[in-house]
This record gives sequence, structure tokens and C-alpha cells, in this order.
Amino acid sequence: MATDPSPQIQTRANSRRTSNLIHPVDVETPPVRTPSPIVYREIKHFKKWVPWLIPAFVVANTVMLIITMYVNNCPKNSVSCIADFLGRFSFQPFKENPLLGPSSFTLQKMGALDVKKVVDGHQGWRLITCNWLHGGVFHLLANMLSLLVIGIRLEREFGFIRVGLLYIISGFGGSLLSALFIQSNISVGASGALFGLLGAMLSELITNWTIYANKVAAFVTLLVIIAINLAVGILPHVDNFAHIGGFLTGFLLGFVFLVRPQFGWVSQRYAPPGYSSSAKPKFKTYQCVLWIVSLILLIVGLTLGLVMLLRGVDANDHCSWCHYLSCVPTSRWSCNTEPAYCSSTQLGSQVNVTCSTSGKTTTYFLPSASSSQIQSLCSQQCS
Repeated sequence: MATDPSPQIQTRANSRRTSNLIHPVDVETPPVRTPSPIVYREIKHFKKWVPWLIPAFVVANTVMLIITMYVNNCPKNSVSCIADFLGRFSFQPFKENPLLGPSSFTLQKMGALDVKKVVDGHQGWRLITCNWLHGGVFHLLANMLSLLVIGIRLEREFGFIRVGLLYIISGFGGSLLSALFIQSNISVGASGALFGLLGAMLSELITNWTIYANKVAAFVTLLVIIAINLAVGILPHVDNFAHIGGFLTGFLLGFVFLVRPQFGWVSQRYAPPGYSSSAKPKFKTYQCVLWIVSLILLIVGLTLGLVMLLRGVDANDHCSWCHYLSCVPTSRWSCNTEPAYCSSTQLGSQVNVTCSTSGKTTTYFLPSASSSQIQSLCSQQCS
């Protein structure tokens, strides 16, 4: 049986005696109430920040290298220079500094980490200033590119205050561990602070584990990146203790600074009026435990390390194998990085420089050679 597909309209009819026509009367329909749109407030805990501090750090490090090269004044203080057309901004010879940068004497003057000056000269500020100096252009480029890649992502997620504190405290932690183990050479660079950011990324992933998708893949990828960077530190002339110290400091700081509220608490806080659900705590229990334990370990570790350093403790005396964490000797390279010491004699314009380590002697002809020029010749002689 076929059905009529046309819509059925209900009508009310009044029969008029004066006519046989039936007129439909309009049905009064009640007004339909449209629900008001639900307006959700911005979830501030997950808002994105505009990164500006990390780019400012890059500019500051670059400016510091320019100032260091100005103070270095290679044409005046060295026998030969690279890129002479740059004038006083020209670089030390490759044999003395392969990173295209200043002399070690200039870096020491500008605030490089020198354990003897920290302990005997009470210049503890070098634990901070060394993080803003670099050994040369190549050193600066490597660190600043890494800082932009890692730091901007963190600042966008967590803001400039937490990331700024993370960077500075991690740099201090890296300098502290470096000073405890490497006491014969100076140290410069932002590597400790950079590894602190890497460590914080790892702890942030762990403490905020429940709110991430693809967490296992991200965790494995981050571990591989960290392992590769730490493995590079076993090469000679690389301060891996600064890397390890910065990483451990940043790892603990990540549990303190980068913890996020659990998603259920955020959802109920920003839910529309009338929404009801069981109350949830702001942080999970494991997040609180990690926060407390990390803060205690961080305070105790930094305090203990600083006390040991100021008392002149050499950590190598208490750990005979720890030096392998910074350099592993092979048939291709040596881990002997003792500073260069030379004896020199000058007769008129003739200068004889003898390296105390190798016993090699070279004669130079320099009218009125300065002490900085002789030091530069010594560095080349013993390299």
C-alpha cells in the first residue's frame, strides 16, 4: 500500500452556515527556546608564550664574544693572526685556537672558569660568567643554534621566568661539577646550561606523562639525543663534566619548575556553570613526590658541591675512574690537556721559547716582545 510522502498539516476548521467552504485557522505554536552558547575561558595553564628571552640570550652571548675579541686585540698581542683585515677583531692562529677565537689569556681576563682564582682569589662569580663566554666563532655557533632549537620550544610552553631560571641555575651546576674535576684548565661556554634544558625536557615528559600522546616515542627520541650529545663529550678538549653537571641540575629542576596540573583538575576548573563532577586534586601524587625529592636533592647537591670547591677539594682524589667521563684516551688522541708552560730568554730582538712539556725550543725575532706575545708563542709551541 503506497503512502503519501507529503507532510501532514494539522488544521482547525470552523464550519460557517453561510458557506460550504472550510477555512483553515493558523495553529499557535509555542516559542522555541534556543540554548545560549557555552563560553569556555582560556586555560592559562596551557597557553602559549611569546619567546623573547632565549633570543635575548643568543644576542648577549654574541655581544660577549665581540667584546672579548676587541679586548683580545690579536695584532697587538700576537705574532700572527687570522683574518687580519678585521683589525683588532682578528683571530688567534689555528694552532693556538682552532675555534676562531681569542687567546686563553683573554678568556681568563674576561671571566673564564679558573679554579685557582675561584678558590684562592675568592672569585666565585666566575662560576656564572664563564657560561656567557665562548672559545670562538665555531663554539658560539654550535651552542647558539642548539639553544634556539631547544630553548624557544620550552619558553613557548612554560614562559620566560621558569626557563630563564632553569638556564642560569643549570649553567651554575655545570660549572660547579666541572670545577670539582677539571682544575688545571680554564673552561668557558654555555654547554652546561644547554644540557640543563635537555635534562628539563626529559623530566618534564616524565612528570607530565599522563597528558602526552605518543609519549613513548618522544621519550626514546629524547634519550637518544641526550646520549649522543654526552657521547661527544668523551672527546679531548670537551668539558663533559659541565655537560653532566648541567644535565643533572636541569633534570631535577624540571620536576620543580615544569610540572603541569593534571588535565581533570584543569577541566573542572574551567568548566561552564552547572557542570558537576567529583573534585580532583591539582597534581597527582607521583608529581608531588618527585617535586619534593628533586628539590631536596638539588639544594643538598649544589650546597655540598660549593662547600667542597671552596675548601679546595679535588674530586678526582675520591673517584679514580671519573676522569673517563670527560675523555677516553685512544690511539688517535690523548687526554693530556695540561696548560702550556714555557721558559723564554730574550737577547735584543731574538726570543727563545722552550716548551716545558715537550722540551721543544724555537727562536723568534721580535723587537721588544711583550709578555702576551710570548704567551701566545708558548701556546703555539706546546700545541
